[in-house]
Amino acid sequence: MGTVFSFDVRGGSPARVAAALREAVAWLHHVDAVFSTYRPDSQVSRLAAGDLPLSACSPEVGEVHALCERARRRTGGFFDAGYAGGFDPTGLVKGWAVERAALLVDAAGAEAVCVNGGGDVQTYGGPWRVGVSHPLRRGALAAVVAAAAPGDASPAGRGLAVATSGPAERGAHVLDPRTGRPPRTDLASLTVTAASLTDADVAATAGYAMGAGARAWLTAQPDVEAFAVPVSAPAWRTPGFPDAGSGAAIARPHL
Repeated sequence: MGTVFSFDVRGGSPARVAAALREAVAWLHHVDAVFSTYRPDSQVSRLAAGDLPLSACSPEVGEVHALCERARRRTGGFFDAGYAGGFDPTGLVKGWAVERAALLVDAAGAEAVCVNGGGDVQTYGGPWRVGVSHPLRRGALAAVVAAAAPGDASPAGRGLAVATSGPAERGAHVLDPRTGRPPRTDLASLTVTAASLTDADVAATAGYAMGAGARAWLTAQPDVEAFAVPVSAPAWRTPGFPDAGSGAAIARPHL
C-alpha cells in the first residue's frame, strides 16, 4: 500500500500470537494485491478500467464496495469512491484492512494489540497512548489519544481507532467530490477516533473534505470524536474526544 505497517502486541500465547501475526501480514499483502490502485493487474484497477465486472471480483471487493456506498450515504456524498466515474476505495480500504489485521491478532488471545498502518491506528485492549503529530510543527505532538485497558471506565471500551486526514504528510491528496479539487479549508489536519478504524478513516476523510462544515457534522455523529488543527485558528475538539493531555506518557506508535 506504499506505506509502513507496525504491530505492537502484549500478552497471550506466544505460539498463537505468532501464528496470528503471520496471518495478519499475509492478509495485508492480499489486500494490497487486490485493491492497489498502483498495480494495473489488481482487481480494483481492472474494475475501474472496465476489464473485470464486480460480480467476478473477490468477495472482499464486493464487501468494500458496499461499505463505500454506505459511507457515501452517511457523509452526504463527501466520501465518494466513485465520484470520478470509476471506483477508488483508497479512503476506506486501508483502515478496513488494518482493523481486520488487528482483529486477527486480538482473536488469538493477545491481551493488547496496536496496529499502525501509515498513521491509521487500531487498538484492542490497552492501555495505549497514541500521539497525534502536529501538522505545523515538525517533531511536536498536537494531542495524545488515550485508549484505556479493559475494565477501566472508558467510553472507548475494548477497541479504539485513530485516523488522521490532511495534507501534512502526502500533500493535497484529499479531494472534494463536488469539484474534484482539494477542499477549500483552513484545516491542517483532522483526527477522528471511533471503535472501528473503518469508520474513523471514512469520517476523517469526509470531514476534511467538508472543510468548514466538518465540526458540526462530526459533533452530530453518535460514534466518533474529533480533534482538528486549523492553520490560522485555535485547535478544536468534539466534547468526547479521548485526550490524555499533552504531558501524558506515550506508547508506540505515533501518528
